[in-house]
Amino acid sequence: MRLLADLIRGQKVDLVLAELEHNPKHPAVPLRKLVLSAIVNWKQANEGADESGLVVKTIYVDGGRTLKRMRPAPQGRGYRVRKRSNHVTLVVDVAGEDKKAAKKAKAVAKKEEAPKAPVKKKAAAKKSTKESKKA
Repeated sequence: MRLLADLIRGQKVDLVLAELEHNPKHPAVPLRKLVLSAIVNWKQANEGADESGLVVKTIYVDGGRTLKRMRPAPQGRGYRVRKRSNHVTLVVDVAGEDKKAAKKAKAVAKKEEAPKAPVKKKAAAKKSTKESKKA
């Protein structure tokens, strides 16, 4: 998994998806699903913005749970087999210059939305401590 993570780090998302689709390594399939999920999450967080400029900003692989199993060995012994798993953290974001343009477009979109009506604040009636003690 770390070999694939090093392969896709810093690349554009469309290139990453194509590369993982045709990679023969076993972890390419779950990693591709993870990239697709990250793209969808980014689109939800950024209100459906265009994902053409997305880049794999950060990706790292940490060790996960290890399942320990026994395998038959010669002369009645058993060899331990460790089935390892991992945790992958992936961050996608817009590249440097595209990020500034996306922020400007988002700000313009917010301004174009319906302007909020001014809210009138009610003045709170304050009672002096002496009046409240008499009552």
